[in-house]
Amino acid sequence: MNKKKLLLFGIPIVLILVGYTLFGNTADEDVAITTKVVKGDFVNEVIISGEAQSTSLKKINGPDDIRKFKLRDVKIQDLIPEGSLVKEGDYVGRLDPSEVNEQILDAQLNLETAQSKYTQEQLDTTLTLKQERTAIKDLLFDIQENKLELKQSIYEPPATIKKLEINIERLERDLKEKTEDYKIKEQKAKAKMVEVGTEVSKISKMLEELRNLQKSFTIHSDANGMVTYAKNWDGSKRKVGSSISMWDPAIATLPDLTKMESKTYANEVDIRKIKKDLPVVIGFDAFPDVTVKGTITNVANVGEEKRGSDIKLFQVLVNFDENNENVRPGMTTSNRILIHKEEEVLMVPLEAVFSQDSISFVYAKSGLSIDKKEIEMGESNLDVVIIKKGLNENEVVYLSKPEGLEEKGILSLN
Repeated sequence: MNKKKLLLFGIPIVLILVGYTLFGNTADEDVAITTKVVKGDFVNEVIISGEAQSTSLKKINGPDDIRKFKLRDVKIQDLIPEGSLVKEGDYVGRLDPSEVNEQILDAQLNLETAQSKYTQEQLDTTLTLKQERTAIKDLLFDIQENKLELKQSIYEPPATIKKLEINIERLERDLKEKTEDYKIKEQKAKAKMVEVGTEVSKISKMLEELRNLQKSFTIHSDANGMVTYAKNWDGSKRKVGSSISMWDPAIATLPDLTKMESKTYANEVDIRKIKKDLPVVIGFDAFPDVTVKGTITNVANVGEEKRGSDIKLFQVLVNFDENNENVRPGMTTSNRILIHKEEEVLMVPLEAVFSQDSISFVYAKSGLSIDKKEIEMGESNLDVVIIKKGLNENEVVYLSKPEGLEEKGILSLN
């Protein structure tokens, strides 16, 4: 009984599955996709993203004296938020003063040493010259004493008188030499004092400059504008913790928002189409409803490799022909570059065009049959191609190759 029921229910199900497999999809497979030849405006565009930037920037730099004091890398300790509007004199940021503080401490110690040396030299000079002056005074006293004795010895024997005269002559000679030595020692002492004093002045001046440098590590704006962070060599923005150098001391910029451009990069295929002075419609990711007109001002002749990619990219600069108060530097732009435009031309999708022996043709419906018709093409974009000859408006063409027409001849344009 169970076997009979199984046969009664199982056989119809098997027949249904077999029938569906053999005949179920034939209707879909026979449907061919077609489209009509349309007339309209042809537009060929290259769309590439970029970044808005100002063509005129005023840099906010760190102190110039970091080069003088050989501060190679100075860290940014604080920065106001990017996009802040500032006036001349407003606070912008602060640099880490630790290296300057160390140099100030060293300079203070050196100054104390130099001042101590100056004081010691002053005392030694004063004592030495005082001793020399005392010796000169003693010689003068001896000469006066001997002259007085000579004056009183007119009745003394000639030998005694001669001895006094020789003694006076010797004392006068010693006085002359002592006086000359004093002048030399005095000049030497003055030179030494100048040398030590110059060292004190030099260190004092350096200390004053270091203290001024320390104060200038607090950065203020020297103009009105909107703050944007300066960029490093690799394109990344400087921020708290980044470093500036004596060769590149900028921490931020004040862009002129009336002079803007989009900096973008095109690949090797698109760059062949892009030329200077081509018109561009610039859009913005942040403001989908905002567009401004632009013009290409520069196309790089040499490609460059972007980090993390082996593809060569070519820099393209697009000038803003209009201003918009919503646009800010750093915003992502969408640049629609108009390569070619024709009005009121015939067009078909690229999928409708086939080729055989260098002849371009389409499969066109002709009544109840299908013709292979040669066509003459014009410009094309990623979607459609212009038909110059061979087709008429509203003519129906196939987007895929119909079956069974491989051997059919192509109807020539002539």
